[in-house]
Amino acid sequence: MWTVTDSPVGELRLSEQDDALVAIEFSPFRPLGLGEPRGERADDHPLLAEAVRQLAAYFAGELRDFDLPLAPAGSEFQLRVWAALTEIGYGETASYGEVALRLGHTHVASRAVGTANGRNPIPIVIPCHRVIGSTGTLTGYAGGLERKRLLLDLEQECLQAPLF
Repeated sequence: MWTVTDSPVGELRLSEQDDALVAIEFSPFRPLGLGEPRGERADDHPLLAEAVRQLAAYFAGELRDFDLPLAPAGSEFQLRVWAALTEIGYGETASYGEVALRLGHTHVASRAVGTANGRNPIPIVIPCHRVIGSTGTLTGYAGGLERKRLLLDLEQECLQAPLF
């Protein structure tokens, strides 16, 4: 099942499988039928409705930690990288090399971390936008650098405002 929601970074298509979120896609979307099957559109599916609610709260600055069942599909290494991304705090950043070190690898693994980061199927909720270059520069983002900057700026602005 899947649904579409508006956001400050454009429309997002959310997909679930077996009551777990498996994908968030930025527009423009891939045509349905390419990649994993999504089934029918179900705007009222309980998990999808809750994911839409939490995303809206995140973008409103009212939510800093998502609480959704996730089931990203990937290799063992990718799953480890994506789990490490969830440990990067709201409004914080880490370099690809730092993520590699947190996983017990050397900085040499930063490219592999970058590749896994770029294949994150559940952006925003698994915060791949919080990973930056070693010099502090914004580098690659599947949703585009403009979206990455917007997400990072949103979190910084919300840190300055009191949480409700």
